[in-house]
Amino acid sequence: MIRVENLTKVFHLGTVNENLAIHNVDLTVREGDFITIVGSNGAGKTTLFNLISGNQMPTDGKIYLNDTDVTREPEYRRAKRIGRIFQDPLLGTASNMALEDNMMICYRKGFKGLKISLNGKMRRFFREQLVQLDMGLEGRMKDNVGLLSGGQRQALTLLMMVLSEPDLILLDEHTAALDPKNAALVLQLTEEFITRYGLTAMMITHNMKNAIEYGNRLLMMDQGEIILDVEGEQKRELTVEKLVEKFHQIRRRTLESDEVMLSE
Repeated sequence: MIRVENLTKVFHLGTVNENLAIHNVDLTVREGDFITIVGSNGAGKTTLFNLISGNQMPTDGKIYLNDTDVTREPEYRRAKRIGRIFQDPLLGTASNMALEDNMMICYRKGFKGLKISLNGKMRRFFREQLVQLDMGLEGRMKDNVGLLSGGQRQALTLLMMVLSEPDLILLDEHTAALDPKNAALVLQLTEEFITRYGLTAMMITHNMKNAIEYGNRLLMMDQGEIILDVEGEQKRELTVEKLVEKFHQIRRRTLESDEVMLSE
């Protein structure tokens, strides 16, 4: 599905502000994976998403999507196959457009080369899909999206992205700006949609409990590198305490290794 080889991103290369954000990352995301990603601020999580989506270009390394080299492919071209939801609920929808028009624009992406229009049949289809959200939005299809709450907009963005049939979805702390009730609802919908439609997904979260509970695989990043990659029984046995301890163990080993190298 997605393969990343020796990926590196350096900001302000060759200046006093040079910053190594991603360092020689290798990663293979299999079809059907639901990967949660944790790490402290500045660990490189969002930069990794920016590189995969084409929002930024790498300094070095390769990115493959379904065995096609997309390393230098612009974001607008990758957007047909890669869906992304950001932390800010306002970014995924057009506030001054009706709910049904937002859905139509996004849904049209899934019909490559075909022309479809917003007619009675499409409106019935959208209404049926909105019922899944259990937010009463099926009765507000002509309302401007700007009238919806943050939780409603994020749930709508999630549904629209699923309907566009992307190969990969990137969830960049997509519940962080929501209140606990709406965050729990959007997370529940996320898991339901990923399971029901067999989606491949990567989800950044600062909530270690959610990172352990959701998905089949967990990555931990630190200083631009993937320092932990667990799945299966290893992931199921994790607790927040064990995950924190693993982070400290890896960090200690890294520091000890760096000290040895400096002394040689």
